[in-house]
Amino acid sequence: MKKTIFCIFTLFLTGSIASAGIPTQKVIPVTHVFVPSGFDSNDNSEIILTGFLPNLCHKTPKANAMVTGNKIDILLTSLYYDESNPFCPEMVVPFTETLELGVLDKGKYEITVNGKSIYKKEAKLKINESSSAAIDDFSYAYVEHIDKESARSGHVILKGYNPSDCFELDTIEYISNGKDTYSILPKMKQVRSHCPMKLVPFEYEWKVPTDIDRNEVLLHVRTLEGRSRNTLFYR
Repeated sequence: MKKTIFCIFTLFLTGSIASAGIPTQKVIPVTHVFVPSGFDSNDNSEIILTGFLPNLCHKTPKANAMVTGNKIDILLTSLYYDESNPFCPEMVVPFTETLELGVLDKGKYEITVNGKSIYKKEAKLKINESSSAAIDDFSYAYVEHIDKESARSGHVILKGYNPSDCFELDTIEYISNGKDTYSILPKMKQVRSHCPMKLVPFEYEWKVPTDIDRNEVLLHVRTLEGRSRNTLFYR
């Protein structure tokens, strides 16, 4: 009798652990949608989502987008393990997710995130007509890292490599979306016709503007070949 009860308990426990170990997709909370300005119809457009995992039963946040006409529907989910899993302590985990939307036609787009849930967020995206067929209208610095720790108060340091010593920084311009994001454009200029392949490290300090009245802003830095670097800056 004891052996039978033990076998039943073992089977129940094994089944519970197995069920707790199989993840499902679950919609997760979104706190903000950052939409950079300045994208053209030849750019790889992207938006940045912030949110949090309610506890450690949630793993690997992932965003998927569907573009239909001028509407962009985004579903933000995580892998969810049942709370009977012993490795799910109560701990809120914030995250930042960059979602590439690809090359979009000129126009105004309506963005809806998690539209059929209590975590619904909405935003707008404007795509301008490109002035050329090139990926970028300018040569941008190849920024690999945005250093907020070593910079002076209110500044950041853009760090990376130039592909040759014949390129120098021309200017660092920015586009504000007027709400929460600065698109930073570190434009380079070619100073010699002969450009040998030679990686040249650089550090460019940049003062974050103060015209946006918000404690948390997104810095969206354009780099070579339509790529970008993103970081949140806290005043």
